[in-house]
Amino acid sequence: MKNVYQIIKKPLFTEKGAHLKEAENKVLIEVNTDANKIDIKRAVEEIFKVKVDKVSTVKAHGKWKKQGRSIGKRPDRKKAIITLKKGEKLDFIEGA
Repeated sequence: MKNVYQIIKKPLFTEKGAHLKEAENKVLIEVNTDANKIDIKRAVEEIFKVKVDKVSTVKAHGKWKKQGRSIGKRPDRKKAIITLKKGEKLDFIEGA
């Protein structure tokens, strides 16, 4: 991947993400499906100016859906669970 702004798509605000953030200092983000862990770590450190300890990724395959006679497939997604180093803080809402 070349551009760090194409790797990170958006932050994910879920109940699980809120629990991970409070308990274990982890952040959930949706990333490009072609990005690997090294690219994701580099992009988060460069964009948000924080130190990343570990990156875990999860691929979610899109479901097949029918609407009337037509059939379609939802897009595949890739989520990253970013573990920040001790003392680091990343808050999307406050803009830190």
